[in-house]
Amino acid sequence: MELASIMESALERAHFSAKVQQTEQLATVGLLGASLAHEIRNPLVSIKTFVQLLPTHHQDPLFREKFFKLIGDEVGRIDQLTEQLLDLASPRTYEAKLIELHPLLRSSLDLVAAKASHRHIEFFTEFKAAPDAAFTDASAAKQVMLNLCFNAIQAVDEARDGGARWVKIATRNTAEGIEMAVMDSGPGIAPEIRPRLFQPFQTTKSSGFGLGLAICSDILGHLNARIAVDPPVPGQGATFRVTFPCQPSLS
Repeated sequence: MELASIMESALERAHFSAKVQQTEQLATVGLLGASLAHEIRNPLVSIKTFVQLLPTHHQDPLFREKFFKLIGDEVGRIDQLTEQLLDLASPRTYEAKLIELHPLLRSSLDLVAAKASHRHIEFFTEFKAAPDAAFTDASAAKQVMLNLCFNAIQAVDEARDGGARWVKIATRNTAEGIEMAVMDSGPGIAPEIRPRLFQPFQTTKSSGFGLGLAICSDILGHLNARIAVDPPVPGQGATFRVTFPCQPSLS
């Protein structure tokens, strides 16, 4: 009976973990979708404006050259944005391999910067890791980065103290691998939440389920990476640090 009880409990935990991960992935896609809607509107307005002007300016070679270049650039941008959403929405299993971290991060930063700008929050990058080759899953690293950045933007946006409003993502080389840090000027982590920060349903935000950090920790754990938060500093926001290994695990 005791063994049956242990097995039942383990199965329940496994089922719950799968449900939580699916819910968090949908939440992340929802946040990304909102950013995409805002971002896609801008190139569509540009395309619409040029199409409306084309009948009266089609004889102007400079206008045509500018029009054709703009159409190509804006359509390419829309395609890139939708590809990012589909990449996150597609169910997948994570598989670590050697990747260049900086190009991967930069490929998604437009969405983060747009979301920050929309909320009048300054967004900074400081990529110092050289080399930047990490042994991880590209989709997983992207999802963790987006989740941490979206959390940071929301924390800063909900802080009404009138102070500085910024989010920063930085990388550096450490003895254990490549560290990616996401910092913000928000209110920081409440002391009562900190011990359970990476457990499900722990949040101080006005929206969401508090699943993001738990899922990030779970994903990174399967990839031999880890996530941690800096000790609190009075007057400073939160700093999350993700360490990606530079070589496969020997275990």
